[in-house]
Amino acid sequence: MADGGASDPQPPGLTEKLKSWLSWSWTYVCAVWCAMVLTTVYVLRSPLRLQETVQSATVFLNTLTPKFYVALTGTSSLISGLILIFEWWYFRKYGTSFIEQVSVSHLRPLLGGVENSSSTGLFSSVNGDAEPRPNVSGMVCRCPLSLWYTWVTGKEPLTYYDMNLSAQDHQTFFTGDTQQLRAEDTIMQKAWRERNPQARIRAAHQAIELNHECAAAYVLLAEEEATTIAEAERLFKKAQKYAGKDTNLLVYIKRRLAMCARKLGRIKESVKMMRDLMKEYPLLGMLNIHENLLEALLEIQAYADVQAVLAKYDDISLPKSATICYTSALLKARAVSDKFSPEAASRRGLSTAEMNAVEAIHRAVEFNPHVPKYLLEMKSLILPPEHILKRGDSEAVAYAFFHLQHWKRAEGALNLLHCTWEGTFRIIPYPLEKGHLFYPYPGCTETADRELLPSFHEVSVYPKKELPFFILFTAGLCSFTAMLAMLTHQFPDLMGVFAKAFFSTLFAPLGFFAEKINGFMPTRI
Repeated sequence: MADGGASDPQPPGLTEKLKSWLSWSWTYVCAVWCAMVLTTVYVLRSPLRLQETVQSATVFLNTLTPKFYVALTGTSSLISGLILIFEWWYFRKYGTSFIEQVSVSHLRPLLGGVENSSSTGLFSSVNGDAEPRPNVSGMVCRCPLSLWYTWVTGKEPLTYYDMNLSAQDHQTFFTGDTQQLRAEDTIMQKAWRERNPQARIRAAHQAIELNHECAAAYVLLAEEEATTIAEAERLFKKAQKYAGKDTNLLVYIKRRLAMCARKLGRIKESVKMMRDLMKEYPLLGMLNIHENLLEALLEIQAYADVQAVLAKYDDISLPKSATICYTSALLKARAVSDKFSPEAASRRGLSTAEMNAVEAIHRAVEFNPHVPKYLLEMKSLILPPEHILKRGDSEAVAYAFFHLQHWKRAEGALNLLHCTWEGTFRIIPYPLEKGHLFYPYPGCTETADRELLPSFHEVSVYPKKELPFFILFTAGLCSFTAMLAMLTHQFPDLMGVFAKAFFSTLFAPLGFFAEKINGFMPTRI
């Protein structure tokens, strides 16, 4: 059959065989080459006058003053210090060593190396079976709770990567059937791709001039030209009036209207709009409208309704989020936190309700370990981006920004979180290799978070990375050479004696082997 034939592995070609053979023989070729070089040097020792050259070099080194060695060690310390500063800056900004990255990227292919197999083990299941590594780009999603950044600050988006993702979302939602594009649709397609906000706004006005019923143009003006949420709500209602039967456009507009009502304080109206939207379009769960609903219900302290929503969406078969996990932990913590005392718990042990609350906190922390630092105000909050990375720092920022008030409202909940959240890390000592209730923590979130969050924000990294070897090496080299320079400057005679003794001891084995080889090899050679 065709399918069966297509699945058969193809035999490796001549080029692959040659590369494989070269990789296998590289070590042996290097060893043979070194042996040949040493043999050639030994055979040509007389014509090259190696002994005379070594003696001349020894006499030259003996005539050098201590100032030379001070300058030499001082220069070495300066250069290694500059390398150390650059390596530290590069590590703080990109989370890796520059020298290590260059070595892996350029030298490993030349040496016939392969990619580190540890990356394939990062996502092994609890049973040890290998799981496919998640695609980070697939984990990036639109933040359910955030409204457009320019409404709050009147400035550019936090990052252009975030803005470009929003533009892609808009093109996906609003372009419709590309085979039946009208003139205003073509203008709006170009408008979503424009990087300059003023150019996008001008394009939207141009589309409205061609057709005053262009709903997508009103959406753009609501998100980018409106300076207040009330003004944005007015434009969204106008867009809803002209949306027609375009499902994507209607869902987007209704959700934005519900968010506007929530921000304007009409929370019960917002809750009703969200419930109606979820009933009308039950298959659009990927839009995470239930997370908007959870936040609004928490605001009016309708905890029974929150529990009902969690009962439906906190299911093992459904994808999780920080909102789901931490809201579940908040409800269980709220039931016991007002009377919780660490001293009393250590004496009598945890009750069943307290144990359930602690386990819920551990579960939430395992899913996203960055959130507690923001809830406990150990790190400063910033405005969340329009897009977040599941289990990443950007999701933690977004969750804490909108839900910190709900945790503060529950008496003792933050105290219970403070006392118990770090216990999660004893349950999962190797989070990149094996998880407890979830898949192992993806080790690739830091890069995407750095793209989503502004440069002034210090991205939270989990698990905490150790300093790369080359930073430690250059730090040691810088300190050692600086110490040698200082000692040589202060005690030139003593350091000169020490240096001669050191090099005599170092080269003594070479002299011994040279004498043995001279005695073993025939004289005519």
